[in-house]
Amino acid sequence: MSYPVMEHFYTLQGEGYHTGKAAYFIRLGGCDVGCVWCDVKDSWDASAHPLMTTADIAGIAAKHNGRIAVITGGEPTMHDLTPLCDALHQAGFKAHIETSGAHPLSGAIDWITLSPKKFKAPLDEYMDRANELKIVVYHKSDLQWAEDYAAKVSPGCKLYLQPEWSKRESISPLLIEYIKQHPQWQLSLQTHKYINIP
Repeated sequence: MSYPVMEHFYTLQGEGYHTGKAAYFIRLGGCDVGCVWCDVKDSWDASAHPLMTTADIAGIAAKHNGRIAVITGGEPTMHDLTPLCDALHQAGFKAHIETSGAHPLSGAIDWITLSPKKFKAPLDEYMDRANELKIVVYHKSDLQWAEDYAAKVSPGCKLYLQPEWSKRESISPLLIEYIKQHPQWQLSLQTHKYINIP
């Protein structure tokens, strides 16, 4: 099985629950969600990226010490992830995914970060399965939208509010005050951008 891979690299997880942990990122090409503030729009066209086999992906990843593999995109659930997850598990990895939830989930995923988008709603199946709900906040009105999703996910799901990068200076103070009033939420920051790592 082969996948269109825009990029793959070993780094530290920059945001959410696993911030600071060593992780191998696999960014798959292809996205039909089309967020206006997407910072990897080059990933949208799957045909623009070279195909890599599951064996090659897992083999390159396994050369590094970390054993978390983060499958991201684009929108990775556009692909059948079963072969990729199987290859990563065989290499000793935990398979994590970052998804908008716009397509059915495939593969044995160990950690699901659901980051829903207004442009294409997530499927209901993600509400029970998400380990982490990460809402990117672009405008103050997104906070009510975030609460709507927080009411749908399972009680054990971690809740994160993250300022959209281009609006971080105006949105971050708003989120800090909001979380102080609503402590079920935590703040997620794109630390990899602050410290200039992939």
